[in-house]
Amino acid sequence: MISSNVSSIQANQVFLNNNANNIANVNTDGFIPSDTQLSDTAKGSVVANTRLASDNGSTKSQTDLSKEIPDQITILESVKANVSAIKTQDEMFGSLLDIKA
Repeated sequence: MISSNVSSIQANQVFLNNNANNIANVNTDGFIPSDTQLSDTAKGSVVANTRLASDNGSTKSQTDLSKEIPDQITILESVKANVSAIKTQDEMFGSLLDIKA
């Protein structure tokens, strides 16, 4: 169970890195942003799939801040939820060890 939370946090880190790079290049002429999608695997883990966004032929940066900023909020909330789940699992294991001892 903890491994799926850890894989989600790691995938969200990749997502955040790509998101931050897109935002940092918002004023870079000809910049084509990365598009990151998170998906579940058959083993219950989460992976980040990254590709370049479709090139619209613009000579300006193609970074869309109306997409990137909400993505940052989504990433933050996902990481918070996964950290909370890990903390809860840790507390439960500690309680079980206390009962067993």
